[in-house]
Amino acid sequence: MVATNERIGFIGLGLMGHGMAKNIVEKGFPLTVLAHRRRTAVDDLAARGAGEAVSAKALAEQSTIIFLCVTSSQEVEALVRGPDGLAVGARSGTIIVDCSTADPGSTLALAAELAPRGITFVDAPLSRTPKEAWEGTLDTMVGCDEVTFARLKPVLDTWAGRVVHIGRTGDGHKMKLLNNFISLGYAALYAEALALGRKVGITPQQFDSVLRGSRMDCGFYQTFMRYALEGDREAHRFTLRNAHKDTRYVAAMADAAGLANPLGNAVKNSFALAVAAGRGDDYVPMLADIVADLNGIAPASVAS
Repeated sequence: MVATNERIGFIGLGLMGHGMAKNIVEKGFPLTVLAHRRRTAVDDLAARGAGEAVSAKALAEQSTIIFLCVTSSQEVEALVRGPDGLAVGARSGTIIVDCSTADPGSTLALAAELAPRGITFVDAPLSRTPKEAWEGTLDTMVGCDEVTFARLKPVLDTWAGRVVHIGRTGDGHKMKLLNNFISLGYAALYAEALALGRKVGITPQQFDSVLRGSRMDCGFYQTFMRYALEGDREAHRFTLRNAHKDTRYVAAMADAAGLANPLGNAVKNSFALAVAAGRGDDYVPMLADIVADLNGIAPASVAS
């Protein structure tokens, strides 16, 4: 056990959160997680030494630093503001860290509500995949003051290989939306390019033989193409529904800033189309199959 007075709470044991929480407890921090009907992650963490709370309020009463890794700002707000929520149980000096991809407006509102009670709200959204979450090598961009960052850093280091203190509260979520605008924009471009290639007689293999190793290559391209070329459904485990949510947040941020963002809206509509087609629970690289199907051609993942 590390020498620390911090007691960590963790809510959201999904694809990313399970690995993050595993690294926190394995690297010596006392950990309490929130009970959930899906017991696999909770039981695994309990076997590693974590405790379990029956409500967000109870978890807050036992924790000095609380991490949230849930889907959206709506869920974060419910966890904080609910009648049995974090704000009810947290004491002055508690830090709540939102690792979700969230609406910066919501983030700033929660921070303003909690500050008079001595509770600090921090945004530390994530980059990379569940594989890196399990390995403890995620990227995170953190929005908070310097004193809070110094207190958080040893815990962040348990599950992140790259920790960037990007700026003030809210700046982490703003930067994450910019990051996802670019990465999900890549996905929309790749999906359409693969479909167009099929239409004009260029296979995914030929496409890849030119882009791989070129200036257009990157880690996101490689995981996307691992599905397109090999049919590996686990290559990039981020749902089309979550992608649509993130692109909606990008559009809202642009609207609030008074920015015309035609490319952002085009990317958003690519994912809206996928969700409207009933494919929201599929993963982002499968957008290539949806675009192919809409154009009456073979899915990229089975094209030869």
